[in-house]
Amino acid sequence: MTKLKAVLFDRDDTLSVMDASVYHQAAEWAAEQFGLEAHSVLGVMQRHWETEFGGWWALRSLGDEQVFWQDYAARLAAGLGLRAEQGTALVAQFPYHAFMKPAPQARRVLLELRRRGLKTGVLSNTLPDIWPTLQAIGVADVVDVALSSCLLGVHKPEAEVFLLAAQALEAEPAAVLFLDDKLENVSAARAVGMRAELVDLSGQAEGAIWELEGVLALV
Repeated sequence: MTKLKAVLFDRDDTLSVMDASVYHQAAEWAAEQFGLEAHSVLGVMQRHWETEFGGWWALRSLGDEQVFWQDYAARLAAGLGLRAEQGTALVAQFPYHAFMKPAPQARRVLLELRRRGLKTGVLSNTLPDIWPTLQAIGVADVVDVALSSCLLGVHKPEAEVFLLAAQALEAEPAAVLFLDDKLENVSAARAVGMRAELVDLSGQAEGAIWELEGVLALV
């Protein structure tokens, strides 16, 4: 078996998880700032995110992302009956990465992998700029490579995205362990020669890694 050189993580629901409490904080902030009712704001924000989710797949640059968030804020403002600049203020106060928190053990595991001499990477189907979220969850300084599917121009589970990730990590696919919460991505990574395992932090999927520290037993 090829010696392992790198561990590649999906981001959402593997290294980070959604912090639903931030929705309530944002709703209360908007209610106080703009004279709205917090419960109504909460509902609009949640529905708006569900509607807009995945709308960034065609973005290919940081400039594209900036325009996306400007449009996002304008549409959110319209849904709340606010002026466009008020929507911009709300999104600036509570940007996307503010709604994320680190998965339990994430930093500890990344530090230990680095101590063992392994490169660490993140590969996520996400907006072009992945670093603000990694900074927000406190792991940016212990990640060697962070890859956004939007900047790469291909998304998981396409085979090319895994090959590009291995190249960025300066490792053959067989020397990379990939971790993801979606089985189709795990299967696709295995198909290009990576070692890959399913992560389910909810502890429900049989045969999955339920806690990130379980990764350490694989390296």
